[in-house]
Amino acid sequence: MPVLVMKFGGTSVATLDRIRRAAKRVGVEVAKGYDVIVIVSAMAGKTNELVGWVGETSKFYDAREYDAVVSSGENVTAGLMALTLQEMDVPARSWQGWQVPLRTNSAHSSARIEEIPTENIAGKFAEGMKVAVVAGFQGVSPEGRITTLGRGGSDTTAVAFAAAFGAERCDIYTDVDGVYTTDPRVSGKARKLDRIAFEEMLELASLGAKVLQTRSVELAMRFGVRLRVLSSFEEQSDEAGTIVCAEEDIMENRPVSGIAYSREEAKMTLISVADRPGIAAAIFGPLAEAGINVDMIVQNISEEGRTDMTFSCPVDQVARADKALNAAKDRGDINFHDLVADTDVAKVSAVGIGMRSQSGVAAQMFKTLSDEGINIKVIATSEIKISVLIDRKYMELAVQALHDAFELEKA
Repeated sequence: MPVLVMKFGGTSVATLDRIRRAAKRVGVEVAKGYDVIVIVSAMAGKTNELVGWVGETSKFYDAREYDAVVSSGENVTAGLMALTLQEMDVPARSWQGWQVPLRTNSAHSSARIEEIPTENIAGKFAEGMKVAVVAGFQGVSPEGRITTLGRGGSDTTAVAFAAAFGAERCDIYTDVDGVYTTDPRVSGKARKLDRIAFEEMLELASLGAKVLQTRSVELAMRFGVRLRVLSSFEEQSDEAGTIVCAEEDIMENRPVSGIAYSREEAKMTLISVADRPGIAAAIFGPLAEAGINVDMIVQNISEEGRTDMTFSCPVDQVARADKALNAAKDRGDINFHDLVADTDVAKVSAVGIGMRSQSGVAAQMFKTLSDEGINIKVIATSEIKISVLIDRKYMELAVQALHDAFELEKA
C-alpha cells in the first residue's frame, strides 16, 4: 500500500473535538487506500505549560530532565488520536519515539535524527494496522534517554518519516491554510502562495515564520519529499494549501516572495575587545558550547587595538550568553570592558529567490524603512534574503510597509 504522512499541529489537536475532526481527515485517506502515518504535536499550549514548569523549577536546568518533561504532551495526543480512530473502526496504534525507535544523537532539547528503522511499523501495517499515530518532537538517544528535537520538532519528525517510508507526500496540517507572503495577523494584505521554493521556505522558517520548522524544510529539500502545508479547519481538496517545491517548479521568480519577522530577539555587544587574530573564535566558541543560537554579527573598530563585537540571539538565551561570556572572561580567554544587552529589538527580513537576478532590493528596503522613520541597528544578507534588526516597537509597521513596497498582495 502507498504510504501517506499527515502531521497535525497543536491547534489542530487542541481539544477532543478537534482531534475527532483530524481523525476524520485521516479516515478519508485510509478509505483511498493509504497506510497512514500520523504525526501529532502536543495539544495547543501544553508544551509552553510544561516548559514553564521546568523553568520555574530550575533556571539552568538539566536538559535530559527537560526532555523527559516536555515530551509528555505528544504522548497524550498520540494516545487520544489512536483511541478516536479505533472508535471510528480504523485500525490504529500509538507509538512513542522510543517504540519506533526514532534514534537521535544525545543533544538534548535539540537532538538530530540519525535513523528511523521502518521494520516495526511496516510489520504492523502488514498485519492490518492502517494508521500509526506517532508522537512527534521526540526520539531516543544512544544512551536510551528520551530526547526532543527542538520547538516545532514535530514537523521534522513528519518529514523524516516521509523520507524513511518513501511516502507519496507529507501533509502538514496547521491553523493557517498555507504559506503567506507575511503573517496575516500583522498585515491584512497578506496573500497565500500556491507554491514556494524550498530555499525561500527555509529562509522564512529560519527568520521567524512559524509555519514550518527550519530543519523540516532542510530534510524535505535533501530527500525530495513532496511537502504540502494546509489548514485542518478548511475543506479537504487536492488543490488546498501551499506546495513547497524545487525552484524549477515555480513559473516566475519575484524579487521578494515574503516578509518574515522575529519578535523575540536580543542584541548583545561586547565593548572594547582586543582586536587580534582569534578573538572571534574566542567569543563565539563559548557561545556555541552553551547552545546559543547566534545570528547577525557586526564588528566595529572603536579605538586603536580594540573593537566592539555585536551579535543577535533569541531573547530567552541572553542569560546563558551572559554567563558563558563572563566565564570565558574569568578564565582569561577574552577580555572586554562591558557586555550590553538590548532585549527590546526585533528582526525583519525580506526573502526571495528572485534577488539572485534582480538588483535594487536592498536599496528599496532601506528607503522604505527610512521613509517610515525606522532606524536600522544591524544588517545581515545572503543570496536570497536581507535582514535588519530594529526597535521592537516598529516591527509591525516595518512588516506592513515592506509588504506594500514590494507589492506582495499582487499575484
